[in-house]
Amino acid sequence: MVAAPLTLPDLNALDQSALKALILAQQENLVAQHEQLVSRETEIENLKLLILKLRRMQFGRKSEKLDHQIEQLELQLEDLESTQTESAPPQPEAQPEADSARPPKRKPARRPLPEDLPRETQTHAPEQTACPECGGALRKLGEDVSELLEFVPAQFKVIRIVRPKLSCSCCAHIVQAPAPSRPVERGLAGPGLLAHVLVSKYADHLPLYRQSEIYERVGVDLDRSTLADWVGASSRLLSPLVKALCLYVLAASKLHADDTPVPVLAPGTGKTKTGRLWTYVRDDRPCGDSSPPAVWFAYSPNRQGEHPQRHLKDFRGTLQADAFAGFNALYEGTEPRIYEAACWAHVRRKFYDLQQAHASPVAAEALRRIGELYAIESEIRGRAPDERKQARQSRTRPLLDSMHEWLQSTLGKLPKKSPVTAAIGYALGLWPALLRFCHDGHLEIDNNAAERALRAVALGRKNYLFAGSDSGGDRAASIYSLIGTAKLNGLDPEAYLRDVLTRIADHPINRIDELLPWNTALFQSRVTDPTA
Repeated sequence: MVAAPLTLPDLNALDQSALKALILAQQENLVAQHEQLVSRETEIENLKLLILKLRRMQFGRKSEKLDHQIEQLELQLEDLESTQTESAPPQPEAQPEADSARPPKRKPARRPLPEDLPRETQTHAPEQTACPECGGALRKLGEDVSELLEFVPAQFKVIRIVRPKLSCSCCAHIVQAPAPSRPVERGLAGPGLLAHVLVSKYADHLPLYRQSEIYERVGVDLDRSTLADWVGASSRLLSPLVKALCLYVLAASKLHADDTPVPVLAPGTGKTKTGRLWTYVRDDRPCGDSSPPAVWFAYSPNRQGEHPQRHLKDFRGTLQADAFAGFNALYEGTEPRIYEAACWAHVRRKFYDLQQAHASPVAAEALRRIGELYAIESEIRGRAPDERKQARQSRTRPLLDSMHEWLQSTLGKLPKKSPVTAAIGYALGLWPALLRFCHDGHLEIDNNAAERALRAVALGRKNYLFAGSDSGGDRAASIYSLIGTAKLNGLDPEAYLRDVLTRIADHPINRIDELLPWNTALFQSRVTDPTA
């Protein structure tokens, strides 16, 4: 817009009042133009920052719309089938006559296993050498033979379970070893195959229908609905172990917490809604503690604050998390049950985005100062809590006091709606919580432990819709908990789940803690053998 030419009064008339009025009008015009320029610059900065954030958030390939819809329906179907199997009580070997009139559940016909698969025979002979009734000699009467489909790396094999029948030559009493228990009652899958299906779905992000296609290529016909039944039955079998893991995590004095959005099919609509997956991490290794690390996941259909309040109702200690308002109720009271410890990585990320968007000198200075804090942390990581606290009090606290003074003085020189102002305001608003790690050597400078735990979820979200129902979200949270904890303890998740599924059906429920990763023989062999 071109400004209109100035109309100057006749200088010969020396009209001082008109001249003053003209100067004042021009001054007001200049102030208005300056404010307009500042507003436009702020808007440009905001737009650049928004574009940068959106570009950083964008990931993955775009699939065909029809393929995506099919994947959603496949996932919804497998979740419904898994839920049905998970909630159903175990069926006895023989059905009562009263239920004979009830139409049986339709299942895919079990086809014979391919003859070319390698077979391993396990013979379970009776322990008795003589008839337990009369003491007579036993002779072979016959045998029962059943097959268990097992999975070993890169190949399938069939385990032939042979149970010879012996009968007494004197009184015809029959002796036979009891059938070994299976992870899935009367199921075809062995513990190794079940572990492979779970890890492929939840760690390698392969939906069940894709796994079915992979197995078909090697000549094994496993319908997707069969795999869904196995997932549901395995989840039900593992639920006591997940509860024990949850109790262990919440018994800590410090937790890392975070959440991430997950798309879930809304029932009856065919559309997706946004659920949340919450993670709670117990990991005190950076402060020299030898307690095993663990992670517990929980699913919720939304992000309301009532969910973390329910998850942490029995927790007492310090929660390291971001500034999510849903956590605020946990910190209320003069002597709260839970204390807040904020995350310096979140503060740094806001300044990093500004620096990347338009090379802000204020953001660059903030990054330099935050980098000094992390340099100290890298030196004291793994040391005892008292030593860490002493180093932070003598070295870190002066840096933080200087940063606080600099942030406050810089804030007064910036426009109120500037993105830099927002980043500084975020840090100053959390300052007491950002200082808490200086007063407790058990705490960390950031919440990266929780963010690392959520990476597997983000990877799976790239490959397919997260869950077909809320029950599928709960099931995924349980399996993620076991897989994530195995990884934190240096174990192969598939080997760990194979070991657990081999033992858990016959394991006493009051000794379920023996199946936690750090109590298993797998963990002990890894600790004693450095090359393992």
